[in-house]
Amino acid sequence: MTAAPAPTVSSIVEMAETADIPAPSTGSGDSAVRPTVPQAVARVIRENTEVLFGLMGNGNAHLISELTSTGFPLVTVRHEAGAVAAADAYHRASGRVGAATVTYGAGFTNTLTALSEAALARIPLVLIVGDAPTSGLRYFDVDQAGMAAAAGVETVRLGADDPAAQVRRAFADAASGRRPVVVAIPYDLVEVPVQQPAAALDLPAVPAAAAEPEALCAEDLSPLIAALRGAERPLLVAGRGVVDSPGAPAALRRLADSLGAFVATSVMARNVAGPEGDLGIAGGFARTERVEIIRQADVVLVVGAGMNPFQMRYGTLLSAEATVLQVDYRAEARHERTEHFLVSDAGAALSALAAAFQPTPAGNGRPDGGWRAHQPIPAAPTLDPVRADGTAEEGLAADGRLDPRAMALALDGILPPERTFVQDGGHFIGWVPLMCSVPDPRSHLFVGTAFQSIGLGFPSAVGAAAARPDRTTVLVTGDGGGLMALADLESFVRQARSGVVVVFNDAAYGAELHQYAVRGLDEEAMLIEEVDFAALGRAMGAQGTKARSLADLDALTDWVARGAEGVFVLDLPISRHVVAEYMAESMAGAQPAPRPLSVD
Repeated sequence: MTAAPAPTVSSIVEMAETADIPAPSTGSGDSAVRPTVPQAVARVIRENTEVLFGLMGNGNAHLISELTSTGFPLVTVRHEAGAVAAADAYHRASGRVGAATVTYGAGFTNTLTALSEAALARIPLVLIVGDAPTSGLRYFDVDQAGMAAAAGVETVRLGADDPAAQVRRAFADAASGRRPVVVAIPYDLVEVPVQQPAAALDLPAVPAAAAEPEALCAEDLSPLIAALRGAERPLLVAGRGVVDSPGAPAALRRLADSLGAFVATSVMARNVAGPEGDLGIAGGFARTERVEIIRQADVVLVVGAGMNPFQMRYGTLLSAEATVLQVDYRAEARHERTEHFLVSDAGAALSALAAAFQPTPAGNGRPDGGWRAHQPIPAAPTLDPVRADGTAEEGLAADGRLDPRAMALALDGILPPERTFVQDGGHFIGWVPLMCSVPDPRSHLFVGTAFQSIGLGFPSAVGAAAARPDRTTVLVTGDGGGLMALADLESFVRQARSGVVVVFNDAAYGAELHQYAVRGLDEEAMLIEEVDFAALGRAMGAQGTKARSLADLDALTDWVARGAEGVFVLDLPISRHVVAEYMAESMAGAQPAPRPLSVD
């Protein structure tokens, strides 16, 4: 009689899972001798990040247990997409690599929208997931690596041979490549000891930072230097590449001062060089009176900023006669308007350019102070110009609902000055950039714009609150996106030391209403039964109010005065008849369909 083959670790674990009984121990729990694969992964997580965002399931239970049992901070969310969105926002708010974990199967597939957003937005994060066993796909498994690859994301599938080195490399690749990386733990390795001696796991951690930029030669810089030297009205446009590059903001400031140049930024680089000569946002969210100044520039240097149609105001941002220079670490980022393009890290290029325009002892490279010394910047708007006629006291639009512009301006004065704005996608997205200030360039997060999604707001606010707990985290969402992500309202209430949820509630999918209903499409599916988000917030432990006038914002004012502790939900039932400026411009140039919004 032939003896049956001995069962493998894979078959034992899989049979245990299928039969819904505990998997047997492999004897690998003695981490002093040889740690298990999840224990080795946990060690690298501790080395490379301060917090992990996640949701537990079969595929990552051992990893999470190893971390939480030793006191490592785990911020739990209620939907797997929220784990990736929170890690994404954590990076945007802090500059550090984010980390998230979910289980296999449906746990992984639930992350794909947030993972695609992170890939398109070039966000460095590591997503650690469960995966099918090494023996092959089970009947309920899917090709997770293939799905991730379709979203432009690499998967590192761990083995038992020194998984710590694999995970260290994943963190380093995420940081240096400015991209998400998936790390997959096969299910039959969750209790298996690593095959290398424990000493081999004590390799030094690979620093989670971009590599040092290569030095630039004079030939690389000469076309840019020559163009800037001859400029009468120079403009520097900075994007997230400047924010993310060490030393770049200070070099940008030095260059602007030497040239007497104005500075404008993408929406995610606001205040990157300080207030002097700052025109604010350049692009679809720019103030129209400042766009008129931008259009006067004769030489424009764009550094680390996207030049997509929205950023370029559909081709109207710059004068047709302006000479356009561009610096970006991605050669493929070159715009058709660019005359001289330099592939470089923003910090390296700006430092070299600033050195080429050394200031005089008087403090400026231009004896007369340059263009900005003679061109005044129009003041920011006040509350009165945006109120509907005859309703100045209440901030109402003609239909009796709130005017969203008046509400945004009022919020600028009410919210604590040390704040981080997190914006979900939707029609409302332009009012806060136009009306509200931020303290620094990592204080205004736009989520979903790269992938044109909504519904990532609540978990993104969780990540921002974890990254900067000293700030008041202000989530700005619409009712459509808010309902889509509602599960993680509870997560935000639980996580935020100080948080505000502002819902621009038009009882509709406003972007679709203003893009398609006006073109004759039936609006029935574009409308939403009005929801009281303040009541939902109170049910989950927050405070809140549904405002009907400017006077109703007193409840938020009182909350701030009492210390701004906990979460306050402000439901703003806004008018459908007030169309955002960026949307009107998009529709005016829509051929044959409305154009997408993207910020960088």
